[in-house]
Amino acid sequence: MKSLALNSAGLSPPEGRNVKRKAAEFRLVAAGLNLARVPVTKGETRRKSAMRLRSCLAGLALLLCGGAAQAAEECPAKSTAMEDVIAVLSAAPGCNRAMQLFEACAYGASGDVQFGDVVEKKCEADFGGRMKPPQTLSYQRELKACDRKYRDKSGTMYLSAAAFCRAKVAQRYSQRALKAGEAGR
Repeated sequence: MKSLALNSAGLSPPEGRNVKRKAAEFRLVAAGLNLARVPVTKGETRRKSAMRLRSCLAGLALLLCGGAAQAAEECPAKSTAMEDVIAVLSAAPGCNRAMQLFEACAYGASGDVQFGDVVEKKCEADFGGRMKPPQTLSYQRELKACDRKYRDKSGTMYLSAAAFCRAKVAQRYSQRALKAGEAGR
């Protein structure tokens, strides 16, 4: 009769578990500590510890990244109006500075497409007509890859991501051209 009462109260362990495990779970439930899942085996304890460690590491990463975000440059534009940001980007002395300003002034939405165009043009001025046809094809291919990467995504943040991707490609080609120009002197 006692085993019937235990089974109907849900105190009997699931089928396939060992006796020690059953006894440990029964003791916890009988003591009023109805814990859903208490690690009893060493393997479960290790898994729980690993999960706690991952959580701590994720929190530490957020703290570190948050500190880096605070150290990032603020947008020097008069306001967040698109015309003001475009004016600041256009006035940048070079491609790398324009990219830094783009990162500082970005909306994170579709408005970044116009900002990215300004940065692309600024960077293309460094290598514009001096590339050979294979390099030009490679550059155009990389730009198209950025467009394809985010084409099927919905949301304006993906337009921003594509604009950043394109601007970074242009910046890379600009840096290569400037480096090759310095090596040729």
